[in-house]
Amino acid sequence: MTRCTYYTATTLDGFIADEHDSLAWLFEQETQEGGPAGYEEFIAGIGAMVMGATTYTWIGDHLRANDEKWAYDIPCWVFTHHDPAPLGDAITTVSGEVRGHHAAIVESAGDRDLWVVGGGDLAGQFADAGLLDQIIVSVAPVTLGAGRPLFPRRHDLRLVDLDRNGDFAVATYDVVGRRSD
Repeated sequence: MTRCTYYTATTLDGFIADEHDSLAWLFEQETQEGGPAGYEEFIAGIGAMVMGATTYTWIGDHLRANDEKWAYDIPCWVFTHHDPAPLGDAITTVSGEVRGHHAAIVESAGDRDLWVVGGGDLAGQFADAGLLDQIIVSVAPVTLGAGRPLFPRRHDLRLVDLDRNGDFAVATYDVVGRRSD
């Protein structure tokens, strides 16, 4: 069964990007390649990815500024109300409720899992629809004071693993459900 995971990093004060949508803070942190909860191990089990328009735009701007190419050969679904320039071959733009696209997204992942790349609001939409199974979050020792929140929803989570990778504290949570209070 395909699992849906929001795999991300956050600052200690709960932001995934600063108020200008920059992730520069993230690249200043030390990680241990191949370490606990590392990217290489995670991405090996991913068959498709999903992201919002802001994340996709930031990645595109970053790639163009650094003369880099799209690094993924798996399907990428971008939730947007615009028609952004494609960064790679297997990119599909969609709009509307996540539930309406979920079956096609899961099918595109084959027998592997689904990665909700970001942002936090999109991950929250998956959780609100009961479609997000897990959150793996790497917490960096930096604060921003403002920016894009990690997960702007009211949900109960259950801690299932805790580790350290370089500068990051890495917590893995199962999504239990929405909070009603």
